[in-house]
Amino acid sequence: MVGAVLLLIGAMLQITRWEMAPYLYILGAVMFGYVQVMGNRYDGNSFIIKRLRRQQIFGAIALVFTGVLMFTMKHNEWIVCLSIAAVLELYTAFRIPQELEKEKR
Repeated sequence: MVGAVLLLIGAMLQITRWEMAPYLYILGAVMFGYVQVMGNRYDGNSFIIKRLRRQQIFGAIALVFTGVLMFTMKHNEWIVCLSIAAVLELYTAFRIPQELEKEKR
């Protein structure tokens, strides 16, 4: 939860060009990504859930890569990467629980 809050605050403050914003964002992205990758393991046999987990991990990696872009790019190119990561994270946040519920039945 703390990682997600730092991620959001860092992204909002990056628009204002505050020099500490990328550091807040990176810290939040690493915390959030760690929980996404290590905290939500799936050991079942469903191909769909495994695919969704790979998409979720890719979204977490894209969130961290967005932080790298905040440091290296001079303009707002990082927003494109952040948008892709947000779509992947949002999609998997809804689809994985649906598929897990189907698997239980």
